[in-house]
Amino acid sequence: MDPTRVDPSLYNPDLAPIPEERRSWSTYNYASLWIAMSVCIPTYMLASGLIAGGMNWFQAVFTVLLGNVIVLIPMLLNAHAGTRYGIPFPVFIRASFGVRGANIPAILRALVACGWFGIQAWIGGQAMYSLLQIAWPAAANIPGSAWLCFFFFWGINMLVIWRGIETIKFLQGIGAPLMLTVGLVLLFWITKKAGGFGPVLHRPSKFHSTREFVRFFFPALTGMIGFWSTVTLNIPDFTRYAKSQRAQMVGQALGLPTAMTLYAFIGVAVTSASVVLFGEAIWDPVTLLGRFHQPLVAFIALVAILLATLNTNVAANVVSPANDFSNLRPSLISFRTGGLVTGIVGILMMPWKLMSDFSHYIFGWLVGCSALLGPIAGIMICDYYLVRRRNLQVEDLYRRGGVYEYKNGFNGKAIVALAVGMGAALVGLAVPSLHWLYDYAWFVGLFVAGAVYFLLMHRQPITEFSV
Repeated sequence: MDPTRVDPSLYNPDLAPIPEERRSWSTYNYASLWIAMSVCIPTYMLASGLIAGGMNWFQAVFTVLLGNVIVLIPMLLNAHAGTRYGIPFPVFIRASFGVRGANIPAILRALVACGWFGIQAWIGGQAMYSLLQIAWPAAANIPGSAWLCFFFFWGINMLVIWRGIETIKFLQGIGAPLMLTVGLVLLFWITKKAGGFGPVLHRPSKFHSTREFVRFFFPALTGMIGFWSTVTLNIPDFTRYAKSQRAQMVGQALGLPTAMTLYAFIGVAVTSASVVLFGEAIWDPVTLLGRFHQPLVAFIALVAILLATLNTNVAANVVSPANDFSNLRPSLISFRTGGLVTGIVGILMMPWKLMSDFSHYIFGWLVGCSALLGPIAGIMICDYYLVRRRNLQVEDLYRRGGVYEYKNGFNGKAIVALAVGMGAALVGLAVPSLHWLYDYAWFVGLFVAGAVYFLLMHRQPITEFSV
């Protein structure tokens, strides 16, 4: 693409299409990417939260597996454009929302990612505080020491962002193996203390009827999908580097469900063992490590948690919002600057409240995220596959006055569809009799917004969408 033919307000090198000669990611890279992003503390806490909510081990693992198989479908559908055209999410979304209207879904997605960034930074800060207590027990008496650890870990994240995408690729290679090792060690250690896998895995469900179970299951399933609802949108940010469609599709299909289910099982089994040992489900592994008087083991485990959390945070929660903020004013906001904005907003979203208990985490944060992002996914998929039949005019995505200009850069039909989809998903919070719509927020938002968008757009001249 010729940079001289694009609008400077819509273009910078970070948002430019990746040429084919620079697309080097293989099946292995995508499988390892998903392993790196999945093997993390929020995954562990996702599954352990289901145990704390009353599920037995099989119900919890099945819920996580099913949610990830479902979310893999829109993930692969949205990944296609990134590989075919080499474009990132904030550019791809211009096709449906307009070259200026794309900022609306991009910022919604970025704000959710900022929340995730804050959550991971809070988890890392707590792990660092636990490390400090082991190495220097008197630190617990220093006022504000936990907050100092949080901001110190946050600063390390900012440093990695400043160093750029290659540092992220390096961390990806070391974070997941460490976290997987810690999980397995914690699993065998605590189950041995609890008397083996028998007492742990035979712990019954707390639900006494199918109806009682279903009332918990479906919101929990929506939460599982909400866990990756952000990356479902911005997956083109990664697949734009793929050697081929097959490489990214096979890599993702192998990496995502497998890694999530394996690490979910670890979280489920360890939390079930905590019930046997302590009489309560301890869903936070940092807190659980503090219950055992094994300083060396805990120290090594917490160091690994820190490295893995840093890796996941930067890879999963910075790449996309940094590009999204850059998309607001490409000529002024670079990837680095966008990453710094992500870090600051992450603090302002008060992650310590989002992680106060499993209910806030799963049914508040995760389901709420899915209500905001499901409608965007529905519009993206409908536009790319049903309206444009996978044909995009790439240069017009970077200039004013082209086929994606709509009206002053905004596609009002996409904005209406987004509002209707979000309204349908969130109305249950205000109307008790319709609360079931919120329980299915991601599904409701995706299908309602997609359907409304198709009905509004299907009369557009087909020549407008052809290459």
